[in-house]
Amino acid sequence: MSVEKDQADRNPEDLAITIIGAGPGGLCMAIKLREAGFENFVVVESSEQVGGTWNHNRYPGCACDIPSHLYSFSFDVKRDWSRPYAPQPEILEYLEGVASKYDVLKFCRFGHFVERAIWDDETSKWSVHLDNGETIESDVVVSAIGMFNNIVLPAIEGLDDFEGTKFHSSRWDWSHSLEGERVGVIGTAASAVQLIPEVAKLAGQVHLFQRTANWVLPKEDDPYTEEQLEFFRTDPHAAAGIRQAIFDGIETGQAFYDATVRGELETVGLAAIDVVENPDVRAKLKPKHLWGCKRPLFSNDYYAAFNRPNLELVTEDIARITADGVVLSNGEERKLDTLVLATGFSATEYLSAIEVIGRKGLDLAEAWSDGAQAYQGVTTAGFPNLFMLYGPNTNQGSLITMIEWEVDHALAHIRRLVTDNLAWIDVKADRQAAYNEQLQKDIESIEAWADGCNNYYSAPSGRVVTQWPKNMSAYRDMVLEIDPEAYEVASR
Repeated sequence: MSVEKDQADRNPEDLAITIIGAGPGGLCMAIKLREAGFENFVVVESSEQVGGTWNHNRYPGCACDIPSHLYSFSFDVKRDWSRPYAPQPEILEYLEGVASKYDVLKFCRFGHFVERAIWDDETSKWSVHLDNGETIESDVVVSAIGMFNNIVLPAIEGLDDFEGTKFHSSRWDWSHSLEGERVGVIGTAASAVQLIPEVAKLAGQVHLFQRTANWVLPKEDDPYTEEQLEFFRTDPHAAAGIRQAIFDGIETGQAFYDATVRGELETVGLAAIDVVENPDVRAKLKPKHLWGCKRPLFSNDYYAAFNRPNLELVTEDIARITADGVVLSNGEERKLDTLVLATGFSATEYLSAIEVIGRKGLDLAEAWSDGAQAYQGVTTAGFPNLFMLYGPNTNQGSLITMIEWEVDHALAHIRRLVTDNLAWIDVKADRQAAYNEQLQKDIESIEAWADGCNNYYSAPSGRVVTQWPKNMSAYRDMVLEIDPEAYEVASR
């Protein structure tokens, strides 16, 4: 058989693929690869199990803020969620079940961290370097590390001097009891809103240090009755119907773009604060920015927790942290036994959280010096055969729903490597630049995101790098077909 014939007979098994991360994105990619006949892949996961953010975040009260019938895979609709917004243990159990059901655990390498990925122009392959010194040679790399990787620690003087118990909310220390303790919580975003009501039930005294008041809306989250659960289990269309209704509601609501809808939500949010009995605390909890300027938050018991005598809202700036407490800018001190840092993640780094070197030695950190950017959220110029899931500017609606479309898009490219006998595919720099120029114009037109407080969304340059400025359907339609003219390719 001729050399030309050998090359033409390339099949999926010839393609070596490395997936970074075994969260929802990594699992979905693995399942879809197997379904398409690709079995020569490995999923590298730094922790000891699947689940991603739902594995790491185990703080009390942790739950999804998208209704779980939609925050789940379309190909594996769970019929018996215990309540509309499932708690963390239930979501993790679902993801573990999916990994087992579709037999992808055998492809996972747990307890290994990817330190760097380097592209070789001569061999047209990636070298993926692990923290144990091992190198995996790959034709394709799929980043499924998403946004929530590197935790953020507050830049407060004396943070390392605290001699009590201290941990980040995403690394909750369940071996330590808060019973009767004096607990300080720094931060008032997503994790704090969920954990504060639970911590206040246990601790002797809780001091919540708030820098910015956030919008916290109520949610319809009564647990499903046994009758409802039985209906979901026995009617094959019930859960799918709820899923579609949730999707339609998110798509038509679009409060980010519609000032009328946004105003209605702000009215609901302000009404929710009225449950707080102390007028001074109520005033301090009222946001000063438009709804949507920061990540929208949801809770039914956050505001009510402030009626507990053991929960104090502290709005004075923190001057420094001492060995046994926090000193405020006005000189007051709060003595603490435990300090919880509910300060979130560096959500704008994406894949640049690790070292990635592409064509001609291009460093991803340098390529993204103005902020993370991609073409359609999946590919980025100068980095061939590299595909991102939940990449730059894809944050909208249900993360898992968006991920499925990103996986399908990446898989279409991976198939091309086989069917067209290609060595590599790389998006053209000019097409990526034009795409991002229009994307930023669309983002700038959204009033809430221009209200001056979206540091969660923005890179240090001020560029919004997390948000997708249209609805989920628009993203789905955009990535449904590949435009061959947008990409450079090289034959094998």
